[in-house]
Amino acid sequence: MRLALYRAYRPETFAEVLGQEHIVKILKNQIKADTVGHAYLFCGTRGTGKTTVARLLAKGVNCESEGERPCGACENCAAIKDGVFLDVIEIDAASNNGVDNIRELRESVKYPPAVGRKKVYIIDEVHMLSAGAFNALLKTLEEPPEYVIFILATTEPQKLPATVLSRCMRLDFKRVPETLIKEGMERICREKGVDVSDAALRLIAVNADGSVRDSLSLLDQCIAPGEAKVTREDVLELIGASGEEVFLEMAENIRNGDADAALLLINRALAGGKDARQFAMDLLAHYRNLLIAKFIKNPEDILNISCENADRVRAQSETMPLADINRAIIEISKTAAEIKWSTQPRVLLELCVVMLSEGTAVPEALPGLVKTPALAKAPAPAKTPEPEKAPAPAKTPEPAKTSAPVKAPEPAEDASALWNSLFEGEDGLKGGFNMLKNGAEIKSLSENGCVIAAQSDFIKDFIDKNKIAIEGILEKRAGVARTIKCVGADVKKNGGAEKSADEFAAEVGNALGLTIEIEEE
Repeated sequence: MRLALYRAYRPETFAEVLGQEHIVKILKNQIKADTVGHAYLFCGTRGTGKTTVARLLAKGVNCESEGERPCGACENCAAIKDGVFLDVIEIDAASNNGVDNIRELRESVKYPPAVGRKKVYIIDEVHMLSAGAFNALLKTLEEPPEYVIFILATTEPQKLPATVLSRCMRLDFKRVPETLIKEGMERICREKGVDVSDAALRLIAVNADGSVRDSLSLLDQCIAPGEAKVTREDVLELIGASGEEVFLEMAENIRNGDADAALLLINRALAGGKDARQFAMDLLAHYRNLLIAKFIKNPEDILNISCENADRVRAQSETMPLADINRAIIEISKTAAEIKWSTQPRVLLELCVVMLSEGTAVPEALPGLVKTPALAKAPAPAKTPEPEKAPAPAKTPEPAKTSAPVKAPEPAEDASALWNSLFEGEDGLKGGFNMLKNGAEIKSLSENGCVIAAQSDFIKDFIDKNKIAIEGILEKRAGVARTIKCVGADVKKNGGAEKSADEFAAEVGNALGLTIEIEEE
C-alpha cells in the first residue's frame, strides 16, 4: 500500500525537522545531558510537528547509539518508527477520553520498561479528555515513576485545566515559514522525479499556511494524476481557489469597486467546491485580519496565520481606509447571519459583494452620518424658549412673524426645492433613502427646525432611524443646521379633510417647540 507523503517523509532525526529550532535545541540538549523531564506539553496548530517531535524524543531517550541521539538507524529507533516498540505507547485522547481509560493507563505505568530505558506515553489531542479523566491523571502526571515520560500534545491548550498545565514543561510549536516548506517540497520532488513548477510550489506553501502536513497533502494530490508537469493552474483547480490568496484578491476587487472581477472570483471558488456559507465566514475573517493588522505591528500570532500571509494582510491593510474595513465587517456579518437560514446562500453572498463594491451596502456610511456638527450647531432647546418667554401681547402686534400661513407659498416652494436636492449629486442619499423622495416632504421650515411629513408609518420609522444622516445633508445643502421632526400622514390629512389653520399651527408649533399664532383678517 502506498504511503502518503507526510507519512513517507516523516523526520527520523532532529536534523530533518522543518522549523521549530527553539524546541529541537532544548530537547537535544536535555537528551545529551540526561536531564529529560517527566512531563511535556506540546502545543501548536495542526501539522507543525508535535507528534513527530514526540516520537523523536521517545527515540532519543531509548536510542542505542553512542553518538547523537536519536540516530534513526538502531534497532530501537527502527521499532519506534514502525510502531512496534513496546515501551512507546500512543493514545488518542479523542477516542479514549474516559476515566476508565486513564485508570488503565495508571495501572500500566506501574510496570517498568520491557526493552528500552524509558517508558514513553504520547497522549494526542489531550484537550479531549473529560474532567474526570484529567482528575484521574493528575497525581500520576505529577509524580510518575522515574522511568516514565508523559508527552501531551494539543492544538487547544486553553482547554486544559491549570492543574495539568502547571505539571508540564510547555513547548509551543510555531507555524513553519513558507520558504522552509517550499524547500522541503522541492527536495521531495527531486527524490521522486516529479516536475512541479516553482509557482505551483509557492502557491501550495501559501495555502498550507504554516502546516507541513497540509503542504505535503496538497502536493500529494497535485502529483497523484501523474501529469508530466504540475503548474500553478493545476494547483488552483485542485484547491478550488480557496486560501488567503483568494480573499486578498477579493478584498482588492471590492476596494477598487470591481464588482465584475469579484463575482467571477466567487464563481471560480464555488465551482471548485467551496461552500458559499463558509466562503462568507472566511471573507469576514479576512476583513477582521485587516482590522487587526491596522493596529498591531506583528499580528501573525493573533491572526493565527503564517508570517508571510501576515505580511500580505498588513500590506493590504495599509492601503485600505479603516471606514471601508468597518463597513465590510458590518455588512458581511449581516449576510453571514442571514445566509445560515437561506436556501440561496450564493445569491446573498453575491449581493453583499456587489453592494460593497458599489459602495451602497451600508447607508450609514454617508457624508454627514459620522459628522455631527448639526447636533452641536443646532442648540434648539436654547433658542426655542425665546418666543415662549416673550409676553403674548408684545408678539401679537408683529404680523410678519405670526402670519406664516399667509406667506406659506414661498417657504413651501423653497422647502420643495431643498427636499428634492437631497437626492441629487454623487454625495446625495442613496439606496433605501430614495423612497423618501415620493414618500415624504418638508412640511415646514424654521430657523432651527424642520418638520417632515411622512405618508406612512414605515417611512416615518425610516426617517427616525436615519435622522442624523438627513440632518447632516440638510445642513450641507442649505448651509443651516436644523433639527428635524418627522410626523405621520395625519399631519397632512385628518379623516380626508384639510386641517384648520389653528390646528395646523398648533401641531407645527408643538413639533418645533414654538408658539405660533394666527392673525385673523
